[in-house]
Amino acid sequence: MGTRSFRSFQALVLSPAAAAVVSAGDMSGFFWRVAALPWRSIVGDALSRTFLVAQAFCFVHVVEEHVCSVSFLRGPSMLPAVNLAGDVVAVDRLSVRCGKVAPGDVVLMLSPEDPRKPIAKRVLGMEGDSVTYLVDPGHSDASKTVTVPQGHVWVQGDNIYASRDSRQFGSVPYGLITGKIVYRIYLLELDTS
Repeated sequence: MGTRSFRSFQALVLSPAAAAVVSAGDMSGFFWRVAALPWRSIVGDALSRTFLVAQAFCFVHVVEEHVCSVSFLRGPSMLPAVNLAGDVVAVDRLSVRCGKVAPGDVVLMLSPEDPRKPIAKRVLGMEGDSVTYLVDPGHSDASKTVTVPQGHVWVQGDNIYASRDSRQFGSVPYGLITGKIVYRIYLLELDTS
């Protein structure tokens, strides 16, 4: 390679500062190869792939928060509908936004006592409905009838003996419901012995 073609190659590939170092002869062979790499193309590809991954995460987030998601439920309050050890369930988030929650539906909601804790309960009454419930099912047959106020729902666990629900904290604002449970997902248990 002649001096003239070498200098034109330097002008095309290297920045002016790198070209000055190379022409001064202070750069070893390794650094020359690194400096000659197509950095604009490499950086462009890296940014393109980073944006693609960010878009995928955004898409998954939007689907999970606004369309459907998967959740893990456990505890005694929904026995026998939900296993004590826990179940994986599919949660429909669109039904709640469209107002398609009805008595008998099992919903995922934020606890009125601790809004950081999601809970699952069955809807027993919508706004305007009269609901009769046992006040203390373990100790007496005393019952009470309430009318669900506007914008609220009455929820109870299927296992009334081990559930904290509307009997303790009253009617729940409809806005605390985050999704309707539509399907229990059965996971295969692998025998590891």
